[in-house]
Amino acid sequence: MAELRHRGATDKELQHQNSEDKGSETEGKERDGASDNETKSDSGVPVPADDTPVVLNKALSGLSSRWKNWWVRGILTLAMISFFFIIIYLGPMVLMMIVLCVQIKCFHEIITIGYSVYHSYHLPWFRTLSWYFLLCVNYFFYGETVTDYFFTLVQREEPLRILSKYHRFISFALYLTGFCMFVLSLVKKHYRLQFYMFGWTHVTLLIVVTQSHLIIHNLFEGMIWFIVPISCVICNDIMAYMFGFFFGRTPLIKLSPKKTWEGFIGGFFSTVVFGILLSYLMSGYRFFVCPVEFNNDSNSFTVYCEPSELFQLQNYGLPPVLQSITGWTTVKLYPFQIHSIALSAFASIMGPFGGFFASGFKRAFKIKDFANTIPGHGGIMDRFDCQYLMATFVNVYIASFIRGPNPSKVIQQLLALRPDQQLHIFNSLKAHLTEKGLLPALEEAA
Repeated sequence: MAELRHRGATDKELQHQNSEDKGSETEGKERDGASDNETKSDSGVPVPADDTPVVLNKALSGLSSRWKNWWVRGILTLAMISFFFIIIYLGPMVLMMIVLCVQIKCFHEIITIGYSVYHSYHLPWFRTLSWYFLLCVNYFFYGETVTDYFFTLVQREEPLRILSKYHRFISFALYLTGFCMFVLSLVKKHYRLQFYMFGWTHVTLLIVVTQSHLIIHNLFEGMIWFIVPISCVICNDIMAYMFGFFFGRTPLIKLSPKKTWEGFIGGFFSTVVFGILLSYLMSGYRFFVCPVEFNNDSNSFTVYCEPSELFQLQNYGLPPVLQSITGWTTVKLYPFQIHSIALSAFASIMGPFGGFFASGFKRAFKIKDFANTIPGHGGIMDRFDCQYLMATFVNVYIASFIRGPNPSKVIQQLLALRPDQQLHIFNSLKAHLTEKGLLPALEEAA
């Protein structure tokens, strides 16, 4: 009997302890804002409906869903590639405007998901502040770009010179205004959610706006630095899909069940070959290889220059193995083609991780696509998830391995100095050249 009483007491203690643990877990959940009421909206995000054009639906009605999706994706991919060729023909300024429009659309898609998830809480000023911060960040980045690349134009116009001089202060003042508006909008019962969305907006700005700004920086280095990386990502998407569709058997990653090793490997080799061939075709045209600059004489933007050594044919010796196969000892290539191997390899190996990241994001919020802007493809962000990662790599690659001192920018900065500062630099440069023995040689030649 004593033993039974002891066991009964023990069971009561265990039950009491379990009830306390459950109570503490419930309190922890409430404290962390992870209760059912706050997480129920995860499943409240609507899945985009099928908005395939009626003409395509009728034409492909006899096909299975797998082949119907294949044809829809293929036709609209060709349409997007055709549009890409048109905007390339229209020139770099149009390309920059398209990049800005794409950036705004991608930002809108991500912010809309956040609003859909938390719309039932009626967070004050959320969408207004999100768009305001987008405006502030774009003002900062585009102002920096204009000051950096079009220094002569800025110095010539008085309003632009004033805006350029105080650009960072104005940008900070604009951001500070938005920051104060956010603090004033805080509501006691929504503190945590409001800070969630504040972080949501800023991470979106980091992913979308910052990286789209790098695309424009790449464009200023020459259209080839814009076209080849983007084309490599597009080629990898297409070829990986084709190889995976026809030969795919082995799953690649759980985040994207449709991705296969066959598609990944086939896309890699196809993209490397494509990058080498496209680079060879484009390196011979100044329109593609010359940086975008402002011409003071014509008051317009030009892409005319003497191509650098990077875009001049050079002889390269072949390895003995290739010599025995081809019978050639040397081959003529543009140095840029060698760099294109690095670009296309990154687009094939690391670029898809941008897509995997987007897949994880969509799974976290139980949505199929970011939007339904493009039938068969989803939203604009679904097409640019890899492009933004690629743009960052290209910008870092140019800064690390390609870009050197720019004499024209140095001269522009010297012309903005006071006369006494210019004279000091002139005397210092003259003394340096005399010490090196270059100045006398120049005078004798003159």
